[in-house]
Amino acid sequence: MIKYLVRRVLWIIPVIIVVSAVTFFMMYQAPGGPWDREKPIPPQAVANLNARFGLDKPKWINTGEIQDDWDTGVRNPLTLAGGLLDSQFFNYMVNVFQGDLGPTYSSRGAESVQDVIIDQFPVSVKIGLVGIVFAVLVGLPLGIVSALRQNTWIDYSSLLVSTVGVSVPTFVSGLLLLIFLSQNFDVSPIKRPEAWQGVFSSAYIVPGIVLGLGTTAYVTRLTRSSVLEVKQHDYIRTARAKGLDSRTVVGRHMLRNALIPVITILGPATADLVTGSIIIETIFNAPGLGREFVTSIGKRDYSMIMDITIFYAVLIAMANVIVDLSYAFIDPRIRAHR
Repeated sequence: MIKYLVRRVLWIIPVIIVVSAVTFFMMYQAPGGPWDREKPIPPQAVANLNARFGLDKPKWINTGEIQDDWDTGVRNPLTLAGGLLDSQFFNYMVNVFQGDLGPTYSSRGAESVQDVIIDQFPVSVKIGLVGIVFAVLVGLPLGIVSALRQNTWIDYSSLLVSTVGVSVPTFVSGLLLLIFLSQNFDVSPIKRPEAWQGVFSSAYIVPGIVLGLGTTAYVTRLTRSSVLEVKQHDYIRTARAKGLDSRTVVGRHMLRNALIPVITILGPATADLVTGSIIIETIFNAPGLGREFVTSIGKRDYSMIMDITIFYAVLIAMANVIVDLSYAFIDPRIRAHR
């Protein structure tokens, strides 16, 4: 188990490098730069800012010295390595693995990316946790009841609700709920900035539920199909033939095996809900990291874009590792093969 855990954690390193390279390439394909403003900045000031933040260096590789060697017919590996080391991407990755995410360009270096993440990520976490708790508390029981009452009005109703939940995007359901609450109950889910500071603030309820609607529908359908499959196994028939009551058959024999596929998607779903609240935070004016990510793209704040992307990639990768480890606690057969 320890070797498996170490191997999975080490695999996160190449994932971070690949995600960083793709993000870095796509980021620089967008027009504009971090110093573009409505009022143009003098060229000398732009040059000073680029030199201060290392944006004057080549993006991938310093081709100047390498080209000189190639013109003379020399292929010096040290020169090639030096060209790689003297690049924005390499220096950035070195700083990331050292735990230094650097300053934000939008603040001209007055604020670090770490401070922004520490300050705004808890808001995204709370919204995501509300969404995943709602998905588990509603989706699991609805899927179980739907499978146990197959081909009844309960089953058909849950299928209808889950199909609508999967089909309707969160930005549509969020706007509809926002309009419905505002017009019919004179209650606006959009709160002032100070309302999001409390640990158990009611400001997180509506955004979290809207964010978790799609996951709730998916959990319902997956739980239903998984329970229906397990119901057909021979050991379930044997348990019923032994005279065990329905609660014991369902709780001890059926759910432990039926929940494995559900747990498989709950880990990534939790990470997706925490990292995927960008639109919800924008709709409900939540001061979270998702809205900051959108703002950073508009400002071409390269350090913020890269750091938030890597931060989210690590969260999703760790969530997958936790899900794989949780299998062993649910099914002893999986534990025996590791």
